[in-house]
Amino acid sequence: MSFPFEYDHVQALVFGGTLPTRASFEDSTVVILPCPVDRTTSYVGGTRHGPHEILQASSHMELWDEEMQTDIHGVGIFTLPEMELPFGEMAALVDEIERVAYEVIGRDKFLVTLGGEHSITPPLVSATARKHPNLSVLQIDAHADMRDSYMGTVHNHACAMRRSLQYASVTQVGIRSLSTEEAEVLPKLKSHVFFDVNMRKDPKWIDAVVETLSENVYVTIDVDGMDPSIMPATGTPEPGGLSWPEMTRLLRATAERRRIVSADIVELSPIPGMVAPNFLCAKLLYKLLTYRFAADSRAKRL
Repeated sequence: MSFPFEYDHVQALVFGGTLPTRASFEDSTVVILPCPVDRTTSYVGGTRHGPHEILQASSHMELWDEEMQTDIHGVGIFTLPEMELPFGEMAALVDEIERVAYEVIGRDKFLVTLGGEHSITPPLVSATARKHPNLSVLQIDAHADMRDSYMGTVHNHACAMRRSLQYASVTQVGIRSLSTEEAEVLPKLKSHVFFDVNMRKDPKWIDAVVETLSENVYVTIDVDGMDPSIMPATGTPEPGGLSWPEMTRLLRATAERRRIVSADIVELSPIPGMVAPNFLCAKLLYKLLTYRFAADSRAKRL
């Protein structure tokens, strides 16, 4: 088949590299798109290395999920080569991401994009909304990312959710860092905010989060949304955040009560010699896919 882009690449890394055979694009339900953008990072850079390290870590990941009692790789997982993106203005980069994403989503694939910085999310949400109406975004993040503009561009990673609001409502979970500008504008925006400082006071906070979501859900996971004790490899770490059990319970509840249609994992800035955060991202992606496709996987075995 022809892909939505042609690059001069060696063989692409494959998500879940322990698979006995590699699924083709046509036969796959899930498509992984590595998108190594590192243009507007404002503290510690390195997000361009995130996709490669997640894919590398995934090759050492076991495929049976003990929680869901299934192995979902049979739905077909295909990994595209890393995107090669235009230099210069961010607008051209954003347009290319949107174009490629819709080429994949428009072919009825479940697209998971590996970042890269959070500026990649708005064009991904745009492409998803074109295919799936009544879309909402579940954002797991330390930062609100609701600035209208930052460091001279509306496409900065700090503006990712403000731009995404053009295409879908947004539910923000784990937020614990925002500017005065954002604090003043948030009540006026089409968003629901669950602040890390007080969201757990409601023992049913996960139910409350899911209730804010529409039928179709785009999940964006900024890894700094997690506690830095388990996720130190990010450019803008913040104290607090979600634990692994909180993260997985939230994703499972969302998958069981809503329809997750696409997702991204962003802002991994790998630390040389420390592989645990990279593996966490690979495992988290596979958990999300398992929650989403467990029923389909079981049906294939009947």
